[in-house]
Parts: sequence; C-alpha cells; structure tokens
Amino acid sequence: MRHIGTMLVAAVLAAVAPRQAPAQSYPERPVEIVVAFSPGAVTDVLGRALADGLSKELGQRFIVVNKTGATGALGSAAIARAKPDGYSLLFSPAVSLTVVPLSNRQAGYDTKSFEPICQAFINDMVVVVHPDSPFRTAADLVAAAKAKPGVVNYAHLGVGSIPHLAMVEFAQVANVEFNAIPFKGDADVMQHVLGRQVDFGAVTLSSAASGGLRILALFGNHRNPSIPDVPTMREQGFEVAPYSFGGLLAPAGLPVDVKRKLGEACKAAAQSEAYAKLAKSLFQPSDYYADGAAFARALEKDLAEKTLLLKALGSLN
Repeated sequence: MRHIGTMLVAAVLAAVAPRQAPAQSYPERPVEIVVAFSPGAVTDVLGRALADGLSKELGQRFIVVNKTGATGALGSAAIARAKPDGYSLLFSPAVSLTVVPLSNRQAGYDTKSFEPICQAFINDMVVVVHPDSPFRTAADLVAAAKAKPGVVNYAHLGVGSIPHLAMVEFAQVANVEFNAIPFKGDADVMQHVLGRQVDFGAVTLSSAASGGLRILALFGNHRNPSIPDVPTMREQGFEVAPYSFGGLLAPAGLPVDVKRKLGEACKAAAQSEAYAKLAKSLFQPSDYYADGAAFARALEKDLAEKTLLLKALGSLN
C-alpha cells in the first residue's frame, strides 16, 4: 500500500509540474522576439534579420514585436516576466540590461533576469567634428580642454547613453573636463556639430558614417573595417574602448536543452551570409558575434564598468 501511495503522489506531482518541451520538439509553435526599440532602428533591423535566420534554422516562425519605451525597459521587463520556455525572447542592446536597471530600480528586472543566448551586434561609438574643425586628433581635444576647463563642449545622445558614458570615461582617463550637452538623438547631435553650435559630438558609427562630418576617433578595441583610416582612442594614447553590444536573450530559467538548441541556431543565423552582409552594411565590426557564455561575461563586465561610471555621475540608484 505504501508503494502504491508513493506512486500516486509521484503521478500527481508529475501532472501539476510545469511541462518543458524537450529540445527535439522545440519549437512547436511560433516564437515571439521582443525588440524594445522603434521599427527601423539598427537594433530592430538586425533583430528582424536574425529572426529570419532562426526561422530557417528551426523550421518555425520567429516573429519580431516592437515594445518601445523607457530606453528599452518596457520590452525588457515584459520578457523578464515571461515563461522561460523559449517562446518569448528579447533582442536588446546591453544598455537596457545594465544601465537602465542601475539607474532605475523600478525597472522590474536586472541582468540576472535573463539567459544570454548569443551576441549578435556591436555598435561602435565615434567622436565627430565639423569638416573644417581645427581638431584633428583626440589629443587636440584634450589640449583644448586643459587650456580652458569646462569650456570645450560636445553634444551627445542623452545622459546615461553609451556615447555619453564613453565620453565620461574618456574625460576621466584624460583627466580633463568637457561641457556635455544632451540632445534627443544622433541626428540632433550631428546637426549641432554641423551648425558649429558645439565643438564636437559623440555618436554611433552607423549614424556618423553618412552624416557629412569628420570622424576624429573610434571607441573600440580595434579599427572598424568600414572606416579603416580612423584610429581608435587607444591608438591615440587613451586607454578607453567602450562600445554598445547586444543580442538574443531569454527569461532566466530556460531549460538547458532548449538554450543549447537556440544557441546553435543563433550562431548559424548570425554567421549566415545574409546576416553578415547586412551587418557589414550597418558598420558592424567583424567580431560582432559571440556565443551565450561570452555574451554573459561581456554583460557582467559591462555591469561592473557602468556601475562605476554611474556612481561617478551620481546617477546610481
């Protein structure tokens, strides 16, 4: 009787336990990928291209849904709360996963809320000046700032944005003070640089490449093949190389076998000829892809670095 009772308890527990589909049957229905930014943005364009690749690799529809707002916080929070079964995914830049929850404790999630599947993009940051600007190198900016502390001004995307934080780090390394002026977007930044209302600007490479400005320096570990003649900040003597990166994530708790299958498909999709061609056209460096483990390490490193920068800015909540 005791044996029968044990079997009954086991049967009841099995019936009420959440069912997790084995990897060989995943995906059995369409998968939703949330992009927490507007349609047409670089993140959205790459997210849709990756979704197409995943659909081909796994034989099921991967559908992109835009859930915008609060620098990606609304869409990210929605996936953080979703069931970790592989049918609700997030395609996001790191800023939404590290900077946003660090500066807003009401975001409702943090980096531990997600399982990184694969990194699928890197957006380099650059310093731009007017084509006729007397500034030719990063050292010229530093010299001018040392001569007139707080007078040399620059435009950026907004407080806490990656271009802004890149400049904060640069100023710390160079031990100078710039006057930072926030704007609503890269287009506004470039307009004010062209109009000479500011001395220089910090923007994403994808925005700067066709903006008619002179690119003075690149934030990155190595030169970008799209602008091979532009030296990095490190090459110019300043040990600073922040960049924006991101990729595909799932809610924490994703079954290991489903994560493995998604990771393999993500690698194939991100390294496919179609995706690589698109990435190159959007000024991605050649090493934009990384597997889930490397993506997770990059997020941990970014979290530590952004914690220090936001603390210095007084923006850490």
